Amino acid sequence: MPKRTLRHVMTATIAAVGALALSAGGAVAQTAAPLDYVALGDSYGAGSGVLPIDLSSPLCLRSTANYPHVLAAATGARLTDVTCGAAETKHLSQSQYPGVAPQSDALDADTDLVTVTIGGNDNSTFVGALTACASAGLLSGGKGSPCKDKQGTHFDDQIEANTYPALVAALRNVHAKAPGARVAALGYPWITPAAADPSCFLKLPVASGDVPYLRGIQSHLNAVIARAAAETGTTYVDFTQVSEGHDACKASGTRWIEPLVFGTNIVPVHPNALGERRMAEHAMDVLGLG
Repeated sequence: MPKRTLRHVMTATIAAVGALALSAGGAVAQTAAPLDYVALGDSYGAGSGVLPIDLSSPLCLRSTANYPHVLAAATGARLTDVTCGAAETKHLSQSQYPGVAPQSDALDADTDLVTVTIGGNDNSTFVGALTACASAGLLSGGKGSPCKDKQGTHFDDQIEANTYPALVAALRNVHAKAPGARVAALGYPWITPAAADPSCFLKLPVASGDVPYLRGIQSHLNAVIARAAAETGTTYVDFTQVSEGHDACKASGTRWIEPLVFGTNIVPVHPNALGERRMAEHAMDVLGLG
């Protein structure tokens, strides 16, 4: 090859390599920054009962293996987790405990993603209904629907009258504090099966007729969360289908929710580590983060 031609080839090659290097450098520079992710909510978001415990806020009984941590690890997001066990919707804008700031204080204009699991503690819906129905179930020997007969529409009425407007107001506040963020409200995975499972009575002592009653209350709560999400431009993460067959009556390794007794968590009737992982995975699917 003539010297002039060789020199031209070498020059072209060096230029091409330089262009590739500049292109690669530009690609690195343009790599998206990690999402600024803030997790809000109650014990289902906090993973209360799942080890290890986040010792930075022991009052909140928050786990470092909860669904926000799983989601953040999978996506590389920068997580600020202020979920707190026993939180009610009002605690998104009010202090829950001395020294524990309102959860929405963690939000700002730089927040990219927010997840919220809240509403189950309003009006003591979950605790009140489970306590009432377990007590009635033990007294009735698991027969009939003593809880439904006594409580009637009490829990549903409270959900509609109080929880729904509280959720709408809280979600609007979240959007106002984090105007550029994508906000997702997660429903609650099924606690009970659709119909009574006689083999479950020792683990979840609810009368046969009250199993669908409890499920109906939870279904109403999830529907209210979905409505509040739709009204406020929030993404709703629905667990109705994916959590079917993973309720507290199922065997360890299948269930996402631990039973009232003979469970493995220190906090009963809450998601176990598997449940928290599955909640994260489904939320990522819905949000397109998988």
